[in-house]
Amino acid sequence: MEFANKLQAITGKDYVSYSSIKYAIADMRLFELYMAGKLKKESAALSFGSVYDLLLFEPNKFEEQYVVFDDSEIIEGINSKNPRITKVYKEWKSDFLKQIGNRDMVLAEDYQMAIDMITRLQDTGIIDQYMTGEYQVEFNTFIGDVPVRGFFDCLGDGYVTDSKSTRSVTGFRYDVPKFGYDIQAYIYKEVSGKDDFYWVAQEKTYPYLPGVYRASDVSIQRGHDKFWRAVETIREYLEGNKSTDLFYIAEEL
Repeated sequence: MEFANKLQAITGKDYVSYSSIKYAIADMRLFELYMAGKLKKESAALSFGSVYDLLLFEPNKFEEQYVVFDDSEIIEGINSKNPRITKVYKEWKSDFLKQIGNRDMVLAEDYQMAIDMITRLQDTGIIDQYMTGEYQVEFNTFIGDVPVRGFFDCLGDGYVTDSKSTRSVTGFRYDVPKFGYDIQAYIYKEVSGKDDFYWVAQEKTYPYLPGVYRASDVSIQRGHDKFWRAVETIREYLEGNKSTDLFYIAEEL
C-alpha cells in the first residue's frame, strides 16, 4: 500500500493504468500531466475508437453518450476548400453542441464507417470466435504492490480480447511495440489470469480488413519488462529522485 499511498499523495490518483504506464516510459512530464488530467483532449483517432468500441460492445448505450450529426448540407453551402475551419461552420457547430447537452457528437460519416466495420467483423465470424463473453469489464486490483485499473474490452472463455483500429493489419505487428500495446497485453493477461490475449485489429479504410493476433510469450515478456521499468521510474519520481524537467541533449549532427 506504500506505493499507492505515495501515488495518491503526489498525483491525486491511487492507481496506474496502461496509459499512464505508457506515458511514464515516454516522458515523466507526460506522466505527470496525464495523472493531473492536463493533457490535450483525445485525438480524432482516439475519439473514433471510443465510438467504435461503444457500438461494438455496448450499442444500447450509444444514444446516451452520442448524437449523430450530418453536416453535409452546411458544408455544401460554404465556399471554402476547408469548410470545417470557417467561422460560419464553427458557429453552426457551437449552436448544435448547445442543443445536445452533455452528449458528444459524432459525424454521420464516422458513425456509418464504424457500423460498416462492425458488420465486416460479424460477417467474418471473428466476433463469434474471439469476441464472445463479458464486455467492458472494469478491474481495480494490484500487480505486486502496484495498484492498476482499467477495462477489458472482452473477457471470453480462457482469453481476453482487445479491439484496435489500424492503418494496416499486416503492419499491426509493428504497432504493438510502438504504441505500447505489449504493456497492455501484460497487464490484462496478468490481472485476468486468462491463458490467451488477442488483439482484433481492423483497418479504417474500405473494405475494412480485420486481423486477429495472439500475444506471444515474447510480447508478454516485453510488456512485463516495460511495465516494471516504468514502475521503477515512477518510484524514483515519488521519492523525489526523478525530475520531470529533463531534456534531451543531442550530439553534433
